[in-house]
Amino acid sequence: MKENRYEVKRGSPLISTLKQAKRVIRVVVGLTILLAGLIMILLPGPGTVVILIGLAILATEFVWAKKLMDRFKDGANNLKNSILNHKTKDRDSSKIQQ
Repeated sequence: MKENRYEVKRGSPLISTLKQAKRVIRVVVGLTILLAGLIMILLPGPGTVVILIGLAILATEFVWAKKLMDRFKDGANNLKNSILNHKTKDRDSSKIQQ
């Protein structure tokens, strides 16, 4: 059988270089989006959403970004639960007053 000279074998330097290049691109894109989100906090724009997108990209590479994303998620869940509990209490108190 004839060997294909263009075939890339596992563990080859080319595969390793491509993985590193993808990682660098993810980090640069994530940091750029994160920075844009931080700027949008001061300027008009959806800063928080953009920051979360940047952190989500960075979380694929860094533990600190994943932990920060988890804190954002926990905070959002706590906020949602407190709003829902507050609405339930308001409905219950309005039933009592009628």
